[in-house]
Amino acid sequence: MAYGDDNKPSMMQESLESWVIYKCDQWRDHFESNYSEKFDEYYRLWRGIWAKEDVTRDSERSKIISPALQQAVESSVAEIEEATFGRGKFFDIRDDAGDPENRDIVFLREQLHKDFQKSKVRKSVAECLINSAVFGTGIGEVVLEEEKEMTPATQPIMGGELTAVGVNVRDRITCKLRPVMPQNFLIDPVATSIEEASGVAIDEFVSLHTVEQLQESGVYRKVNVASASSDYDIEPDQDLTIYPDDKVRLTKYYGLVPRYLFLDAQAQLEFLEEQEELGEEGLAELEQREQEEGLENEEGTEEESYYVEAVVVIANNGTLLKVEINPYMMGDRPVVAFPWDVVPSRFWGRGVCEKGYNSQKALDAEIRARIDALALTVHPMLAMDATRIPRGSRPEVKAGKVILTNGNPAEVLQPFNFGQVNQITFAQADALQKMVQTATGAIDSAGFAGSVNKDSTAAGISMSLGAIIKRHKRTLINFQESFLIPFVTKAAHRYMQFDPENYPVADYRFDAVSTLGLMAREYEVTQLVQLLQTMQADSPIYGQLVEAIIDNMNLSNREELLSRIQQASQSSPEEQQAAALSQQSQIAFQEAQTSALSGQAAESQARARKIVTETELMPEELQIDRLKAVTTNLRAGTEDDKEFERRLKVANLLIKEGSQTSSPPNGIVSQQFTEQPEQPEQPEQPEQSLPDNIMEFAPDGQPQRT
Repeated sequence: MAYGDDNKPSMMQESLESWVIYKCDQWRDHFESNYSEKFDEYYRLWRGIWAKEDVTRDSERSKIISPALQQAVESSVAEIEEATFGRGKFFDIRDDAGDPENRDIVFLREQLHKDFQKSKVRKSVAECLINSAVFGTGIGEVVLEEEKEMTPATQPIMGGELTAVGVNVRDRITCKLRPVMPQNFLIDPVATSIEEASGVAIDEFVSLHTVEQLQESGVYRKVNVASASSDYDIEPDQDLTIYPDDKVRLTKYYGLVPRYLFLDAQAQLEFLEEQEELGEEGLAELEQREQEEGLENEEGTEEESYYVEAVVVIANNGTLLKVEINPYMMGDRPVVAFPWDVVPSRFWGRGVCEKGYNSQKALDAEIRARIDALALTVHPMLAMDATRIPRGSRPEVKAGKVILTNGNPAEVLQPFNFGQVNQITFAQADALQKMVQTATGAIDSAGFAGSVNKDSTAAGISMSLGAIIKRHKRTLINFQESFLIPFVTKAAHRYMQFDPENYPVADYRFDAVSTLGLMAREYEVTQLVQLLQTMQADSPIYGQLVEAIIDNMNLSNREELLSRIQQASQSSPEEQQAAALSQQSQIAFQEAQTSALSGQAAESQARARKIVTETELMPEELQIDRLKAVTTNLRAGTEDDKEFERRLKVANLLIKEGSQTSSPPNGIVSQQFTEQPEQPEQPEQPEQSLPDNIMEFAPDGQPQRT
């Protein structure tokens, strides 16, 4: 719709409710022309309900529907449910990286888990999964309900002598997820998501007392609402033929509406409310004031946007019950949806029933033809000679019946034997059932081929399961990214806004993580644990690995554990001082040890030099000893002189022999002691005895032989 006064709606659509209903009728026409018939057939095949449209020939009598498609839907939904809820807590909330304070997010996560359990969110999510598998798209509405929370309590009475047991009742806002059937959901045909659509609407029947209760609580405007006429297109169960009369057709629109229509409708509602309060006396004054406010609004909206995001509720296609600006603080629409399989450039997805539709139809036709053929073989037809049948007899065949004939019965009665049913129909039916499993990716409840007879190996079954899980992983990603995480985020924001007493959280920036993210984190934890086993406890990165493991775990006291580990890693000033003193003492000990080793080395070198010197001087000492031996006990005289000369010659001879045998070169001796400084000191050299021909002198001067 273009901007400007010239392009305003016609007189038929001059009110807001008329504009909304006109939009919804256009969207419904598009839905019924393209999807309604298909969705009805998918629903019927999933339920196993026969219809006339299933007849493939005029002679077909069987009405059986194969459960192959039902099994595929239930198996696929069970896989997603197990992946989502099989680990207990199906979501997690993490604080943004820039916020150092994360205790508020811990409280938010635990409180949401508790409230979701009370409001049975898992059951609602499972219903949305079934709708997505059958129709291709799962849709849910995030609704707020005011409930009375009752808790047991005691109160002292009669001055504290007695205690009364009672119940405390308080009003509280509860956020719930309400599944929406596809035939009750309307969206802009050109949109591919709820966020980019100009608007969405939920058109459905509700009980009359539900509307009346909301009027009493002040949610809807108090106006007379009658029962609506039946409309089979939006009934929740298309197979029913009789519907209750006490119902109201409620149309809830979330999206953009023209600003001037919104202001007119809002002013009209305020006028009607004040009219009921003022009566006839203040009507004139009220009308004048409304005209002035209308002029001011028209003047003030010239520079504003043409559309406004609003919430409009209409009863029975004409009664306006509620109109207001989007009341949610984040400005989002309270609807979430996801496709089972994404169809490009389309909002409506492709479900399990659409994948296995053709195979299911062929399988049903095969089974029904076989059952009809079995009826002909079990109950054959008879040919009778009418002239030989008694008058008044009924020619029918049943157990125990006696047939009277005029003549030989073999000539009067003749059965038509059609033979046996071809056995190939069994193989055909089995092949068509496998085609359904191949198209849908569902696992047969009877197990894999050979698994019952224990023929399959564990590796083969694991490979088959891995291929199937890969197909379902795509659906799991669609479900968690487009449905589960947005719902958790919307519910958290609703609680923060409308129930601040129980959700005193001021941090609106957080990241919701679904089951798929939890599984990925568990795999990361496994890798970190394996890496931790290779590290020593005193390694610098040991503490960092422990923190990373705890941070990736889905623990209720995760943040507390991380803070304690960080505190433990940061030593106190006393510990730092003690560590410094210990380091200094260790350095001093090392220096003293080094000095001691240096002193030992110097001492060893000095000892080695002493030994070398003593070794070099040893020949000279031997010479001196030999000279002493020659000159000892000699007296004056010719014979003594001769004896002296003889001794001198013998001593010279001995000195020459000693210098050749016992005195190595000085260089060699010095080198030996330099290389081996720790050798012990040389013992004293014993005195060498003289040869037998050398005489030794006694103290009295007389020679004696030794």
